[in-house]
Amino acid sequence: MAYQDPENILVLETGKGNVVLQLFPDIAPAHVARIKELVREGAYDNVVFHRVIDGFMAQTGDVRYGKTDNAEFNPQRAGQGGSNKPNLKAEFSDKPHRRGTASMARAQDPDSANAQFFICFEDAPWLDRQYTVWGEVIEGMDNVDKIERGEPVARPDKIIKASIAADKVGK
Repeated sequence: MAYQDPENILVLETGKGNVVLQLFPDIAPAHVARIKELVREGAYDNVVFHRVIDGFMAQTGDVRYGKTDNAEFNPQRAGQGGSNKPNLKAEFSDKPHRRGTASMARAQDPDSANAQFFICFEDAPWLDRQYTVWGEVIEGMDNVDKIERGEPVARPDKIIKASIAADKVGK
């Protein structure tokens, strides 16, 4: 499928099928740049969805403890790590957390987002202007809905491969 701006399209290949997200560089430039950087390094490949709450969201992106082909992979610690890059300053906006919204996970400090992110199953207005929204699902939300639930997840699904659509053109 052709996209208007393939540089700002993220494709997550999962065991449940592909999930395609539109990135929002105009709303969260630093966060979108970080997502692209980690994608292009292969950091998100083979990373589990470690926290999946029915009716709320599916969380992934722990590239340290949640990456199944990493020596530090530890299912009991998945969700406690990030990348080796510095944390990001919050980029809060008026973009609401609705079904399909992609937003950065963080600790209590608003400026602690690093690599982990979540996709909302349902609208979550209590998160608005408190977490950085950086994208939204434009295809494959039905595949997000199929992700195995749990906190922690007993048999977690994972991102098999993450890519930016522009990098796949002609390949």
